[in-house]
Amino acid sequence: MTLTDLKPNNAADIAQAIAHGCRVLPGPRHMIEFGAFFDGIGDARVVLLGEASHGTAEFYQARAAITRCLVEHHGFNIVAVEADWPDAERIDRYIRHRARREYDAEAFVRFPAWMWHNAEVEQFVAWLRHHNEPLAMRDRVEYRGLDMYSLHGSINTVLRYLERMDPEEAKRARERYSCLTPWQEQPARYAYGTRTAHQQECEDAVVRQLGELLAKELEYAAMDGEDFLDAAQNARIVATSEHYYRAMYRSGNDSWNLRDRHMFDTLQAVMSARGDAAKAIVWAHNSHIGNAAATALGWDGQFNIGELCRTAYGDEAVLVGFGTDRGTVAAADDWDGPMHIKTVNPSRPDSYERVFRHVGLPRSLTDLRVEKNRSARDALSQRRLERAIGVIYRPHTEFHSHYFEAVLPEQFDFYVWFEETHAITPLSAARPQGVPETYPFGL
Repeated sequence: MTLTDLKPNNAADIAQAIAHGCRVLPGPRHMIEFGAFFDGIGDARVVLLGEASHGTAEFYQARAAITRCLVEHHGFNIVAVEADWPDAERIDRYIRHRARREYDAEAFVRFPAWMWHNAEVEQFVAWLRHHNEPLAMRDRVEYRGLDMYSLHGSINTVLRYLERMDPEEAKRARERYSCLTPWQEQPARYAYGTRTAHQQECEDAVVRQLGELLAKELEYAAMDGEDFLDAAQNARIVATSEHYYRAMYRSGNDSWNLRDRHMFDTLQAVMSARGDAAKAIVWAHNSHIGNAAATALGWDGQFNIGELCRTAYGDEAVLVGFGTDRGTVAAADDWDGPMHIKTVNPSRPDSYERVFRHVGLPRSLTDLRVEKNRSARDALSQRRLERAIGVIYRPHTEFHSHYFEAVLPEQFDFYVWFEETHAITPLSAARPQGVPETYPFGL
């Protein structure tokens, strides 16, 4: 079946089945009331919270409300987001009241800066800091980045750590990383160079550096376990990034799968460091946290963190998707382009979004698990189109740019619906007047 074979058929009839099985949600600004609808998933080990775009306020607000419920009432102690590890590490220091560190670059300035540098995240971070303050350090919620685009920052972090802990090893590490040094700011050019034989591959050197660091874990971690975790993760990022950028020139599947495998492995490393009490909440795009095996991505050979969590944790992993019909969104026209507030087209007649629009509710929560809501699950089990807006949105080519096939009840356990949504509020790059130096978004 191709995309053009899909028809708008019986959307209104399917909407009736959903209406009987869904729950009406309050607005996500009512955090306590909104979050209470998710009390039933508190027994999970991992809860993955999606978004249908990277620039929608209601998705951030909803995830904040759900996270607050899971943290306050169900013992969740890790928030892991689709952001670069070094940037998120600054937030972690801020919310856990850890010692401030000196940095040689601004945080959250890489495209798309607005994805995490926005008022909705600022409010959530402020709540996390307030929540953590009276707790012992071992009980504080941590904030971690799962992504791997921080080659330059990660190399510098490893070197600074070793200069403090083991100056002789720092010299050797600097030599190993020197292969990548000219390309830190533009790693895609390194990958192109390896394809044209103008640049030797740096894989052996960066993998060797990771191995040397991990071999001294007992020695280094005994002196400072928190900082060792950070250094080790940054060394992993360097090794994975080197592989990732070379894979970009082989096939889309290789680079996608490397990235999502890295995000999953990072989540596993953070949970392992936390110990048996670890319970994690993941914030990432629907395309990452839904089960890829139920989408065109998976049918084409790609997997994602949602599928890997489903395999690793079974029913202890809960996958929550989000969707909207129309509104506004913060997005760019092209990669590395400026952010604009764009109008989101009403959903296509042959899409899941149109089915939920027919339900006629401004906000709803649908349980898609077969044992809980068989009628809605069965009604939604035909392949349909689903919309995905990332950091780029092209309304004029939306069908080809932003829709893909999926089977929603196999992709998600729950589906959160907003009929109309609005763009996030990006923050200024400068730290607001009067805000202390520990303010995370202006460091």
